[in-house]
Amino acid sequence: MLSAIILTAVLPALCIYSCFSDMFSMRISNQVCLAILGLFGVFVLVSGMPLMDAGWHLLAGLIVLVVSFGLFAAGWIGGGDAKLVAVIAVWTGFGQLWEYLAISSALGGALTIALLLVRSRPLPAFALRQSWMFRLHDKKAGVPYGMALGATALFVLPHSSVWRFAL
Repeated sequence: MLSAIILTAVLPALCIYSCFSDMFSMRISNQVCLAILGLFGVFVLVSGMPLMDAGWHLLAGLIVLVVSFGLFAAGWIGGGDAKLVAVIAVWTGFGQLWEYLAISSALGGALTIALLLVRSRPLPAFALRQSWMFRLHDKKAGVPYGMALGATALFVLPHSSVWRFAL
């Protein structure tokens, strides 16, 4: 029962929070990433997931963390994005990892194109009073890629192998 609540309520809430946090502040806190990772540990304990399976999930996250921090070091993604993609990779494991990365890349690309289009036009008057809209409109600002990462998790995780342990 608790494992189903984690998968259907708590984990999606954290993913949604990461989307809005990145959109409004261009930050994904370490606490959110640690909560998503810690939640996986709780899930393993309450769901009966075999430790070998949990280990493979953790390995997927570790590999993604190494690659994503390389991308961060190159200046291509933010540090919060690097941590978020890694902790979500822990949840997807290798089984849904490529799907997760492909969809989040496509969604992130669409978000980038949309922001470029919006940034090419002046902000409407109502948006000037919203600091987060003003920040998103800034051509020097990055892309809140956490929006794509968190949103994609909502679509991919229901198809991941963790569900078989929640039932």
